[in-house]
Amino acid sequence: MKSKTIRRWSFIHTWTSLVCTVFLLMLALTGLPLIFSHEIDHLLGNAPELREMPADTPQLNLQQLVDAAQQHRPGEVMQYFGYDDEDPNAAFAIMAKTADTEPNSSHTFMLDARTGEALETPSANGGLMLFILRLHVDMFAGLPGKLLLAFMGLLFVVAIVSGTVLYLPFMRRLKFGTVRQDKSTRLRWLDLHNLIGVVTLTWCLVVGVTGVISACADLLIAAWRNDALTTLIAPYRDAPPLTQLAPATRLLDIAAEVAPGMKPDFIAFPGTRFSSEHHYAVFMKGGTHLTSHLLTPVLIDATTLQVTAVAERPWYMDAMGMSQPLHFGDYGGMPMKILWATLDVLTIIVLASGVYLWVVRRKAANRVAETAEASA
Repeated sequence: MKSKTIRRWSFIHTWTSLVCTVFLLMLALTGLPLIFSHEIDHLLGNAPELREMPADTPQLNLQQLVDAAQQHRPGEVMQYFGYDDEDPNAAFAIMAKTADTEPNSSHTFMLDARTGEALETPSANGGLMLFILRLHVDMFAGLPGKLLLAFMGLLFVVAIVSGTVLYLPFMRRLKFGTVRQDKSTRLRWLDLHNLIGVVTLTWCLVVGVTGVISACADLLIAAWRNDALTTLIAPYRDAPPLTQLAPATRLLDIAAEVAPGMKPDFIAFPGTRFSSEHHYAVFMKGGTHLTSHLLTPVLIDATTLQVTAVAERPWYMDAMGMSQPLHFGDYGGMPMKILWATLDVLTIIVLASGVYLWVVRRKAANRVAETAEASA
C-alpha cells in the first residue's frame, strides 16, 4: 500500500476513533450490566414473583385482565398488553394518562393472569437498571440523544473498516497474534490493540450496525406509521372518534385465526403509536428464535372486532426487530450472554488502548518538535 494511501487511512482511523471513543466507552460500560439485566433485577429483588398455585389453575380472559389493570391504576388508560415468554401466567400492562403518552412517562407492571393481582416492577419504572438503560439508549436526551449515538455508531463502523485496512499490511510483516514483548511499552500496546481489534472485528461490526438501527427506532416507527399504517387505516380517516371500545376478550383468538402458526407478542390499544385511533393492533410473532423477533400486526376494528388488515412487514421494521437481540446477545441463554460480555470487555480494552496510543504518539511528536526547535 502506498504511503500516501496509508496516511489517508490512518487519518480517517485516528479521527473517527477519537471522536466516538468517549461515547463508545460509555456505551460499552453501560452495555455490560444490561446484558445481565434480568439476572441483576432478580439479585436486587426487583423482579416480581407470582404466587404458587396449582398448575391447572385457569387464567382470566383478556378483558378481565384489562379491568384488573384499570382497577390498579384508576384514571389511566391501557396502552399495551403482553404475556411473559418465560412464564405464561405472567402478563405485563403498560398504562398512562392518555393513549399517546410517550413511553418514558408510562407505567409498567405485572399481572397474575390467573387472579388479576397486580405486582409492581420497580426496574421498569425507575431505579439503577432503568437509569443505565436510559443512559445507554439516549443519554436522557430523547430523540436528539439517540441520533447523536447513531452518528457515533456510524463513526465506529468507519473506524473498524479503516483499522482493518491499516492492519492488513501489518499482518504481512508479523505472524498473526504476535505481541513484541522485547519492544517498547507503546509497541506492545499497539500489537495488543491490533490483535484484540481483529479478534473482535465481526462482533464490533454487528454491535455497531445493530446499535445504529436501534438508535433510529423512533424514526423507523414514524416511517411505518406514515407509510404502511396510514394506508391500512385510510378508510377510517373521517370516522368519528371512538366513544366506547368493544371488549378485548377475544382479541387473541381473532388474531390467531388470521395468523395461523403464530403467537401473540403484545397488543397495542387504540390511540397508541403502534395502532390507530380506531383499532386494536395484535402483534403476532413466529415460534423460532429468528421469527420470534419478526412481528406481524393484525388490525382489528375496536368497535366491531372485525379484522381490517394483516399488515406486511417493511424490511426496515424487520431490521429493527432483529437488531435488539443481536445487540444485547439475549437470544442464546447464559452462554451467549457470557460471550457478549467477554467481547464487550475486550472492546473496552481496544478503546482505552487506542486513546493511550494516541496520547503517547502526540507526546513523542511534541518532544521531536521541541528538540528540533531547540537545535535550530
